[in-house]
Amino acid sequence: MSKNIVLIGFMGTGKSAIAKRLASFLQWKSYDIDTIIEQEQSANIPEIFATLGEERFREIETEIISRLSHRTGVIISTGGGAPTIAENMLALKRNGIIVRLTASSETILKRAGDLKSRPMLANTPDPLARIKELLNEREPHYSKADITIDTDGKSLKEVIMMIVKAVEQT
Repeated sequence: MSKNIVLIGFMGTGKSAIAKRLASFLQWKSYDIDTIIEQEQSANIPEIFATLGEERFREIETEIISRLSHRTGVIISTGGGAPTIAENMLALKRNGIIVRLTASSETILKRAGDLKSRPMLANTPDPLARIKELLNEREPHYSKADITIDTDGKSLKEVIMMIVKAVEQT
């Protein structure tokens, strides 16, 4: 495997945790787009959304994806909204196998943690309904993945082994 493995999916599907463990398992380098954005902007994601807005956040995200997509043999974990921008998916597919991680809306809500740290869910009266709405909006973009793996009820190790097996068969 010399192509990148790119993890996409909604928040709370396990992208960041799985990326780290998968990179360790494969002895590859892992890049978490949201973490890079936070480091480069010296602010956390909610602060970036509040001060720069979602549009500028997406521009920064696209710039970083463009830089990383030229590498090979790395794990890239995107933010949940990254695949909604066609330019991002084209860049990521150039050198990568796109693995979409899924989970039920209820599982996502449980895993989301403090909703104040989730700009797309903060200040919403019904977070579960908002999750379902966003999942529905993003489905046409997420469905462009090469591989889909449901993380509900599975350990990190199980998901990693499923990813490795699926990527080897691609």
